[in-house]
Amino acid sequence: MFAEHGYHRSQVSKIAKAAGVADGTIYLYFKRKEDILIRLFQEKLGELVEKFHQSVEGITDPAEALRKVCYIHFSELESNPQLAYVTQIELRQSDLELRKEIGSALKPYIVLIENILKQGVEEKLFRPNLNIKLVRNLIFGSMDEAVTSWLISGRKYPLSEQVDDTLDFFLHGISSRAQADTARTE
Repeated sequence: MFAEHGYHRSQVSKIAKAAGVADGTIYLYFKRKEDILIRLFQEKLGELVEKFHQSVEGITDPAEALRKVCYIHFSELESNPQLAYVTQIELRQSDLELRKEIGSALKPYIVLIENILKQGVEEKLFRPNLNIKLVRNLIFGSMDEAVTSWLISGRKYPLSEQVDDTLDFFLHGISSRAQADTARTE
């Protein structure tokens, strides 16, 4: 309903009808419409975070782990455009308090990216002076923006084909070799 009608035009009565339950039943589980959106996001993001953790579990190369995370991010949202629309478009139109609550559900995903970056620094694959918190936000933000652009463009190209270009950009910038190349040219 949120993807089809937009968050603000999705009435609880329409949500209840689509779920095949009475309006009152919805209110047994959710105090307000915002709670439905928060729960939706928490559940779907929880499933994604679990996929991220499972997919990088056996990967020892931090660059490959980041590539895997990006691939899952893009392919999962590409395969579920309604979820992509809700997470990329509708959430941005919600109030600050709602975005804060959803942001707490996003934290495990951000921490995963941060831990991969820390591993890369520890293994001297990424620059030792890497601003990990900034770079994790930039990586997440670029994936987020790539999905939004894909939606706005009318999904005219495969989102999952953007993985290599997205990650190559970051990996070149954070590579310990990039720092050595910069030092030689100065």
